[in-house]
Amino acid sequence: MSHDQPQSGSEVPYLELLARGAAADAYERPVLVARADGAPPETLAALETAKMHALRVRAELEGRRRREAELSALYETAHDLAGLRDLDAVLAAIVQRARSLLGTEVAYLSLNDPVAGDTYMRVTEGSVSARFQQLRLGMGEGLGGLVAQTARPYATESYFDDPRFQHTWTIDSGVRDEGLVAILGVPLTLGSQVIGVLFAADRRARVFEREQIALLGSFAAHAAVAIDTANLLAETRSALAELEKANEIIRDRSGVIERASDVHDRLTELVLRGGGVPDVARAVSEVLHGNVDFRDADGEPAGAEGHAVRRGDDWVVSVSAGGEHLGALVLHGHPELDPVDQRTLERAAMVTSLLLLARRSAGEAEQRVRGELLDDLLDAPDRDPRLLRERAARLRADLDAPHVVLAARIEAPREASVERESADRRRLWSAGSHLAATGHGLAAARDGGTVLLLPLGSGGSAAALARQTAKHLSGALREPVTVGASGSVDAPSARPGAVAGAYEEARRCVDALRLLGRAGEGAAAEDFGFLGLLLADSRDGRSSGAIEGFVNRTIGEVVAYDRRRGTDLVRTLDAYFACGMSPARTKDALHVHVNTVAQRLDRIDRLLGADWQSPERALEVQLALRLHALSSAMTTRAAH
Repeated sequence: MSHDQPQSGSEVPYLELLARGAAADAYERPVLVARADGAPPETLAALETAKMHALRVRAELEGRRRREAELSALYETAHDLAGLRDLDAVLAAIVQRARSLLGTEVAYLSLNDPVAGDTYMRVTEGSVSARFQQLRLGMGEGLGGLVAQTARPYATESYFDDPRFQHTWTIDSGVRDEGLVAILGVPLTLGSQVIGVLFAADRRARVFEREQIALLGSFAAHAAVAIDTANLLAETRSALAELEKANEIIRDRSGVIERASDVHDRLTELVLRGGGVPDVARAVSEVLHGNVDFRDADGEPAGAEGHAVRRGDDWVVSVSAGGEHLGALVLHGHPELDPVDQRTLERAAMVTSLLLLARRSAGEAEQRVRGELLDDLLDAPDRDPRLLRERAARLRADLDAPHVVLAARIEAPREASVERESADRRRLWSAGSHLAATGHGLAAARDGGTVLLLPLGSGGSAAALARQTAKHLSGALREPVTVGASGSVDAPSARPGAVAGAYEEARRCVDALRLLGRAGEGAAAEDFGFLGLLLADSRDGRSSGAIEGFVNRTIGEVVAYDRRRGTDLVRTLDAYFACGMSPARTKDALHVHVNTVAQRLDRIDRLLGADWQSPERALEVQLALRLHALSSAMTTRAAH
């Protein structure tokens, strides 16, 4: 037998083993069988040589199969990336394939959080511990934190015995819960920036080979590309969505701008041809496709000046000028109104205020004439009634009908400057004149306020007219206006002298309202009961004497005592009644000791008599105190 024959024969069993892909330990069997059969040494040596060659071939085939599987997995990953739709699904596939090819029990991927400055779990495969799946690793902490910080791969065959890593209780607890021992981590990088870490791990000791580290690095590169691609797609989608939204806004704005231009042209033409407020409302109704109407100051409370506000399903914008509320434009049945249409409504309100001011300016000359006629009625009672009637007729006023004289005062703050008071008086006169013109009456500025002569309608009363006038003027000026009314003057043109007396009565009513703490209201003498009887005399001056006599009879001794001694008994009486006749509360109101109150009440007992606190006397004393204060106020007013 030649040397080649045994050599050739020795290779046959190994070719069969290679052909069927037998396990590595099966390659020992031919040698063991030959040795058991007593084969010569040269045959055994040939078999050993053939076994070595066969094992090398087997290892080469295994490597090629493994590389083929790796390349196939990488190809499939690249294919997934090409059709990327769901980032989470792609990352899960990468982690799953890495676990399968490396033959590890667990694979997972973490991403860096630049805001928190750490890295967190994003995808896991084969994990069973909830604590592990929620781990966050600080930069430099644990194996993953070190990979994220250094951008280099790290592997350990026994994590808990490896001193290279910064062990923390949180990380070690999570790894221990998962039961991991051997861990390999490679960085996910975009350029020079690390965005996360890809891991493969086993629950037993294991040495990761260089080829395995390189393979996991390839998967990490694909994962980084997937994340970058997904981010770019998300940014692109967001940009497209924003662009589409911007296009929609531009289209909407174009329509709104056209409407705004249309209403501007209409309002300009309307003003130039002398249109009125109803024309403005009609034009805006057409442009805004709604129903717009104007409400005067009585019909609509003042709102935010110059700004449209929503009230239910309506939009309201105040029509104002110089701080005076003239009314409002109301757009009905438009719960949703974009900002440009709101500005259109606001612009219409401004044009409305200009038209109202223009109309008012045209009427100011007429108002001055009305004021001059009323001044003549007040100051020159000997005027020819025929001439008065003619002047009134030109102003569309009928001075042969019953009228009421009203005195109006604006209630400005006590600390108001002289300029403020002057401006308030002008505003009051302007609003009063407008009211008189629309009501076929007269108005004039007088004694720091405004006096009006208004017709008393059939079935009306002076008190009702006073309240209505106070409400109207207060609403127009957005300041409390107090209005006092006289009784009816039957025919002012026939009895001019009666107008002056009625004006004094109206002024006394204003003083009484302010004294009684009812500033901003309207009233006539009939509203004050017994006090009204004293206010509403027959206009021959007798009430003044009646008031003075009543006050003197009731509290004259106390008033005289205060005047002689400079004491404060009248004020003490006022406070005592205001505090419910309680000395304890009275001393707090006067800021004095309770003994002082007792001493003053003793003095009042001696001056008025011990029964002054009985119900009948107490009522008279309180009324006398009011009348005394009213009389003092009138005296002060007359002095000024």
